[in-house]
Amino acid sequence: MNQESLQPIFLELTPGIADAQAMVENKFSIAELRKKFAGLPFESVYDFARSIAREMVIDGRISEAIEKITEFDEVITRRGEEEGALADLHAALMQILVGLHIQAENLDESMRVAAKCLTILAQEPKRRDEPFLSVLAALLYDIARVHTVRGEHRQAEREIEKSAKIYERLARTSPERYGPAHLLAVAAATQAYTSRVKQANMLAHFQAATGAYMEMATAGVEGAAAKLVDSLAQEGETLARMGRHREAVQYFTRALKYLTKIEKDFSLQQLELSVSLGEALLEVRGTRDKGIHLLNTMLHKATKLNADDTHRRIVEVLLNTRNGGIDILGFWHKIFPR
Repeated sequence: MNQESLQPIFLELTPGIADAQAMVENKFSIAELRKKFAGLPFESVYDFARSIAREMVIDGRISEAIEKITEFDEVITRRGEEEGALADLHAALMQILVGLHIQAENLDESMRVAAKCLTILAQEPKRRDEPFLSVLAALLYDIARVHTVRGEHRQAEREIEKSAKIYERLARTSPERYGPAHLLAVAAATQAYTSRVKQANMLAHFQAATGAYMEMATAGVEGAAAKLVDSLAQEGETLARMGRHREAVQYFTRALKYLTKIEKDFSLQQLELSVSLGEALLEVRGTRDKGIHLLNTMLHKATKLNADDTHRRIVEVLLNTRNGGIDILGFWHKIFPR
């Protein structure tokens, strides 16, 4: 599994991790470290720990990462004594461990650690500050992934919806940091929800926010947006195979809308998505002519992109369309203009 909250594009790392790194490199006693970490901004220590976990996961050292974060947690906490900033960091380290156990496919252990993290957060359930909400949102995202893998969709739906709503709230004040996480939560929801109506309602609810992120030219947003596009396209393909073409049209249309915001030049992926949309339009009463027009337009695009396989796919679809769909004269003039 590679969709947990530790993936690099999920949250942008803050520059403050250098302060936490400097403290670790100094030879402070455990008591001194606890005091100094408590005095740093929460996100600096949280991001520092996440950066350690990320790098080890990328290097294939997941077991070592689990040990390292566990040791870090032992520095931060003393049983029965953690409170305030240290309690927040304790919860944050538990959330990171959940992601690491998911990465290691220790799903039962990930849920055990998640329960521990929730217990810490539940000590002050009415909190609405950033440290509390950011840890809770990431935790809900992770355990929703576990429930989705296990086929426990009802639990996953509640968790991923709550996670997305929290990230939407956080992103209002810090879109650069939390926008990518919000996009990824929305993308995960397309897999967690078994009801297409619920999927559509959730996507509609977050449409304004997700559209706003697309205008931000940052690596994290673009990477997260690309994952959302892929997720929407996959759902569209699934719906098309099920014969639910009207719903497939909605997913392909939304995926294309997002894709054109992050890819200004017409790409092969835009071509493939447009062809899939055209095929779905052909199958819906009242939109057949739109499908024919779109596919004829894509013939020219396929030629410009030298996409021979896609070109053959379009021609085959149009030739098999009842009453003929291919605009031979129009196609001829595009290749050999007057």
